[in-house]
Amino acid sequence: MTVLAAPVGQQAGNDPESTAAPPAVPGWIRGLALLPLGFWYAFARLLAWIAVLVNHRGHVVQPNLQIAFPERDARSIRELTRQFYWDYAQVLVELVKAARMSPQEMRRRVTVAGLEPLRAVLAGGRPVIVLAAHQCNWEWLLLGLCSELGYPVDAAYKPLVNSWADQAMIAIRSRFGARLVPAQNLLGDILARRKLARAIAINADQEPVQSENKHWLRFLNRDSAFYTGPEEIARATRYPVWFLKIRRERRGHYAVDAVPLWDAAEKLAPGEFTERYAAMAEAQIRAAPADWPWSHKRWKLQRSLYG
Repeated sequence: MTVLAAPVGQQAGNDPESTAAPPAVPGWIRGLALLPLGFWYAFARLLAWIAVLVNHRGHVVQPNLQIAFPERDARSIRELTRQFYWDYAQVLVELVKAARMSPQEMRRRVTVAGLEPLRAVLAGGRPVIVLAAHQCNWEWLLLGLCSELGYPVDAAYKPLVNSWADQAMIAIRSRFGARLVPAQNLLGDILARRKLARAIAINADQEPVQSENKHWLRFLNRDSAFYTGPEEIARATRYPVWFLKIRRERRGHYAVDAVPLWDAAEKLAPGEFTERYAAMAEAQIRAAPADWPWSHKRWKLQRSLYG
């Protein structure tokens, strides 16, 4: 998963055998995490109410929803916007609680099905790739995978701007053993650790920057640029790939299914791998649209008329 964090060369770095401990979760976050989830969900309700009141990033959220769902009327879009604020606020407060959750509690709240084929590959000494999208609580998805899989997890990440926020997020995300790898170093790191059976986790539904290789396709009713990195890594390594499909079952509980995306033996045309991923991501977004981060400016890039 593309985890939004800062470079941590001193933690994971480029050393394939690095065993340095991740940073500790700051004490003030652990203190806040002592408060019960019931309190935090009440606080999330307040955050969502304020977001509706001030129309937080409404200039981004509502046009995104209108374009993605042209069949919905204005009232439906407003209802979907309110539900998005509520769902997103839950993700924020659940992240705080993750600072103290035990692996057992995380497994109770995030159930992951379909891992047996992954474990079979891993047991044979071969790495696997798992792709996901920023659906539901993607933070708990990483923690749930780490607590359930039984094998190491290397998670790709990108930096946050604020250094203290970087370290706090890294500390929470690595609590159950995830090893965070800078996205720009991921392929080299994969090759350096090619003999280690592990899951390589990537979130690939963010928009690439202008300078990155990209593949254009239709996604949520728009021309959309996608990273080609996951496809390039899969083709270079020939590791089998699964998509982690997540859904919200009820407040504070999520179900994840590991769905085969590519078995490494199937021949695919250039871009077909990325298109398959995008189709899986879009299907789960359309099934639960309020659980995707519509406030993100996903479509800043414009497709060239000549590209």
